Amino acid sequence: MNILIIGSGGREHTLAWKIKQSPKTTTVFVAPGNAGTAELATNLPIGVSDFDAIKKAVLQHQIKMVIVGPEVPLVEGIADFFENDDQLNHVLVIGPKKHGATLEGSKDFAKEFMAKHNIPTAKYQSFTAEQLEQGYAFLDKMKAPYVLKADGLAAGKGVLILDDLKEAKLELKAMLVDSKFGSASTTVVVEEFLSGIELSCFVLTNGEQYKILPFAKDYKRIGEGDTGLNTGGMGAISPVPFVDKDFANKIEEKVVKPTIEGLKKDNIQFNGFIFIGLINVDGEPLVIEYNVRMGDPETEVVFPRIKNDVVALFEAVGNGTLDSIALEIEPKTASTVIAVSGGYPEAYEKGKVITGLESVEETLVFHAGTKTNNNSIETNGGRVLAFTSFGNNHQEALEKSYQNLQKINFEGMNYRKDIGFDL
Repeated sequence: MNILIIGSGGREHTLAWKIKQSPKTTTVFVAPGNAGTAELATNLPIGVSDFDAIKKAVLQHQIKMVIVGPEVPLVEGIADFFENDDQLNHVLVIGPKKHGATLEGSKDFAKEFMAKHNIPTAKYQSFTAEQLEQGYAFLDKMKAPYVLKADGLAAGKGVLILDDLKEAKLELKAMLVDSKFGSASTTVVVEEFLSGIELSCFVLTNGEQYKILPFAKDYKRIGEGDTGLNTGGMGAISPVPFVDKDFANKIEEKVVKPTIEGLKKDNIQFNGFIFIGLINVDGEPLVIEYNVRMGDPETEVVFPRIKNDVVALFEAVGNGTLDSIALEIEPKTASTVIAVSGGYPEAYEKGKVITGLESVEETLVFHAGTKTNNNSIETNGGRVLAFTSFGNNHQEALEKSYQNLQKINFEGMNYRKDIGFDL
C-alpha cells in the first residue's frame, strides 16, 4: 500500500525508514519531508496544516494509511477531517481526533483528566487573567521552585521553572495579562515542582487495546549537565537503565491502564500514540504531561529497537487486533545525539552546507532540519541531524555516535558531549 507521513523532522525520517522496510509498503510519501526522507521516500511540498492539499495528494497517490508526526495538525483536527470526508474516511489515520488531541493541546484538560482518573501527577491549579490575584495567593502557598505552564501549544517554550516567588508572580502576570505566549497562555497551570529523574513512555493504542513501546530518556537542555535553555531535544537513550521490571510494572498499573480506561470512560476515541512524560520520584512514577504523538528525538531510539513490521502494527490499531501481536524488541541499547545549528535554540542561520555524511559507518543518520540545494545537503532548522547507534550499553552506543559526529561538519555545528551523563 501507499503510505503518507506528515511532518519534516527526525521523527518523520525515522518513521519513513522503518515503514520502508515493511513488505506491506509500496511507496512512502512524506509531506513536506526533508533531505533525508527524499533519499528513501517521495517528498510532497505540502504544509502539515494544509488539509485540502493533503486530501488532493491522498486521492492522487491512492494513499491508504496516514501517520501524523507533529502535534499541530492533530490539535487542528486532521483525523476528524478524514473521518468526515466521504472520499477519505476509508484511509487509516494514525493520530487521534481533536478531542483526544486536547490531552496535548490543553495542559488544563490533561490535568483534569489525570485528577478525574486518579493518575498520579503534581498538585496544580489553573488560572485566567481574571483570577490573577488567586494565582498569586496559590503561589504564596507553594514551595520554590515554581512551575508555570501555558495551557495551549507554545512550541515547547511555554513552561517556566522559577526559583524566586516575586519573579514567578511577574511571569504569571506576563503570561496571563500581557499574553507572553499569545493565546497559548490565556489559561496558565501553576503546579508543584517534582524532583526526580525523567523518562518517556510511549503507548500505541486504539483506545481499548495498547502496546507499551520501549522506554526512552531524552535530554532537553542545550548545555552539558542539563544547563541552559530548553530545546526540542539534544539526544536520547533506550532502554532506560533504571526502569527495571518492577518500575515498568508500576508504570503500566498506575499510569498506562488508568489512562486507557479514562479514554474509554470519557468516550475519547483514540487511534495512535500517547507519549507519557514521567518522573521517577522515590521509585514512584508521576505524570508530568501527555503528548499525542511520538516524541522527537525519542523516536530515533525507540523505532530502531522495534523488530516488528510496524505497518502490520498500525493496521492492527485500525482493525482492533493489537492484542494478538507480540512486540519484539532489540535488547541492545540505542542512543541518539543531535547535531544542532549554532545559536539554537535562539536565533540561528540556515543554509549551511553539510559535509562528511558519506563517511558515517555503523550509525544511522536521521535528518531533522535539512534540505537539498544544487546536489548538496544544507541545514534548514535548529536541530539538523540525529546520530543513532547500537551498543551493549549506552556508553558503547554513544561512543559510536560521537565517533561519527566527528566526521560531519557544517558551519556553527554544536552538540552535547554528555548525553547519558546522569545514568
